[in-house]
Order: sequence, then structure tokens, then C-alpha cells
Amino acid sequence: MDEELLRSLTPSVLTVLVRRGADFAAAEDAVQEALVEALRVWTAGPSPASSGMGHAVRDAKGWLVTVAWRKFLDAARADAARRRREERVEEEPAPGPAPAVDDTLQLYFLCAHPSLSPASAVALTLRAVGGLTTRQIAEAYLVPEATMAQRISRAKRTVSDVRFDRPGDVATVLRVLYLVFNEGYSGDIDLAAEAIRLTRQLAARIDHPEVAGLLALMLLHHARRAARTASDGSLVPLAEQDRGRWDTALISEGVGILQAALARDRLGEFQAQAAIAALHADAPTAEETDWLQIVEWYDELTRLTDSPVVRLNRAVAVGEAEGPRAGLAALAALDASSPSSRLRSSRGHPVPRHTAVAAYLHERDGDLATAARLYAEAAHEATNLAERDHLTRQAARLNARRSH
Repeated sequence: MDEELLRSLTPSVLTVLVRRGADFAAAEDAVQEALVEALRVWTAGPSPASSGMGHAVRDAKGWLVTVAWRKFLDAARADAARRRREERVEEEPAPGPAPAVDDTLQLYFLCAHPSLSPASAVALTLRAVGGLTTRQIAEAYLVPEATMAQRISRAKRTVSDVRFDRPGDVATVLRVLYLVFNEGYSGDIDLAAEAIRLTRQLAARIDHPEVAGLLALMLLHHARRAARTASDGSLVPLAEQDRGRWDTALISEGVGILQAALARDRLGEFQAQAAIAALHADAPTAEETDWLQIVEWYDELTRLTDSPVVRLNRAVAVGEAEGPRAGLAALAALDASSPSSRLRSSRGHPVPRHTAVAAYLHERDGDLATAARLYAEAAHEATNLAERDHLTRQAARLNARRSH
């Protein structure tokens, strides 16, 4: 049984049902039941003997559409509250090839609808577009399956009445996919790889330089994955990574995609981020990194987004390009422009990594006492265990140097 085939067909089958008049929630339930049926009967791949439908399964999508539509009709007939809808439902089409039209792109837009919270949009995208089960999504996000089921159910109800004939917001879809990518890996689902798969799928359906930019960014970051952690699970900073472990094929693909996108002269934030990642990937050693050009790209990115996180990362790049004093001056300028003594996001929360960046720049400037204190503070602020352990070790390392 080819589970990858089923997952790739899920969004287009779901869209067919919605186009025929099923509301999103009922259609998604019917498709999931059809997938379970396929897993049960396609034990050795689709075949006339295993279809149970009385016809050869030469068209896997058509088989799934037929079964899902029957599941939907069965559910509609069994529910008295849906009788009015049942009267409007067309008679079941005769089995045959599924339409060649692919409306998966509309499904991306629907799952990233602005009425959904980012967490709900991510969960619905993984379920409806990615074809993952509720259990897989729950394990990936380290929450109980019942909690994730409620989140997905609420999201489905929210978008049930959204029409499919309205243009979607590409930027919102890309942000949802980037959220998926940044979750990385947990449970039995590699969310970074899943985000790349879905972004490749999106890039095949829409000709947009920012879609290409996001795909390039994901590939370039993913290329460094094997070198990001040591054998004991501890984090390895970029400058200390074994570049021989970077995936050169992914880097080459990402750079090629990025170059084609940049040639269209429609710069966006994901293309700019990918350009920075490409400069890191292009440097044979950390010392040979072209930090001056990276600062220039951060200037472009600041112009595009005015994000406090981008401005913080620019301060790091300035510190590398012009020296730690220049980096600290850039950081001080950010703090001075902030309403408090610490750079904050638009929602008023401290920007992640601010204290860690200050610690790093003070260490580079030779102020080990301040750096050790700030590393300890950053460890307290860290949002995950690996980062907390790394920053704690940095503080301990500097305190040990100071005591000798």
C-alpha cells in the first residue's frame, strides 16, 4: 500500500467533494473514511480484485472520490438534520476517471484563512492538505490527540461556509508553511520534511517568486540539519558546525531555485532570507562568510518587514562584519528605539534571543563577566530544553575561564 500516494491525493479528492456541494467538515470526514477503506482493501496496491467496487482501479483518485462521495451521502442520509442538504445533493455520479482539474491550490488558501489562528491553520493544513492523521499531528506538536482533534474540528467549522471562488492570500499560506517547517521533528512525523513537500506541491501549482523563495529557504536550512546537533543531542552553533556534513545537493537545489526567483526582480522577505542562508552555505568556513553582503541583505529585509527579529539578527551581522563594538552599538540603537529597555515585538513580548545576542557580542568584546551573566539570563528565558542547556553551558564556560 502506497501511503505517500494516498497523502498526495488527499487534497484534490477533498476539493472535488466540496465542489460537489459537501461542506468542508463533512467532506473531510468522508475523505478520511475513504482513506481508511483504501488502506484496508489496497493491501498490495490498487487492483481489480481488491477494489470491492466491481471495476478496475486504474484511477486511484477516481476510486477515492467515488468511495468518499458514497461515505458523504451515507452520512447525509443518516442525519435527519441534513435532509434539506440531501435534497440538494446531486445523484451519485457513475464510477469513472476523476476530473483532471486540480483545485489543491484553493485548499491551501482555505486552510490558511485569516479567520483561523496560526495554530489552527497549521493543524488544518497538515490534516487536509498534508493528509496526516490527527494522532500524527498531535504527536508532532506534543499535545494530546483529543486536544488536537478539538482544534481541527473548530477549524473545520470555521471554514465550512467559506466560498472557494475567492482569491487567496499567498503570503498567509507561506507563513503557515514556514510555521510548519520551524517545528522541526517530533513523534513519527518530520514536520520540516513535510513542510518542504507541501511547499514543493504549492510551487508546482503557482508561479510566484516568494513561493520559490520559501522553498529555497527551507532547502538551504534543511541542508544543515545533520550538523546542527552533536551526538549527545546538544546544539552546535553555525560557526562550529562540521560543514562536511551539510547536504550539498540540497544547497545546490536551493541556490538554483533562489537565483531563478531573484532574476524576476520581485523581491520578497523569503527570497531575502534565502539569500542570507545561501551566503552562509557558500562560505567554505565560518571565517570566510561574506558578512558585509549579509548586512546588506538584512537591510533589504528590514525594509521589507521592519521586524524586530530581523533588526536583532542584523545587529549580529554588523558585529561580525564591523566588530563587536559596532554590533553592540546596533543593539543599543534598537533598545533606544524600543518603548522599554529591551527590544520587544509588536505584541509587547521580549524578542527571542535578544539577551543571548547581547551575551555573544559582549563575549566577543572581551567583557566575560557581563557575557556570563547575560548567558545565564538567556538560559532562563529559553523556550526549549536544548537551547536552555546550550546557553547554560556557555555561561558555565565563561565563569570557568574567569576563575582561572
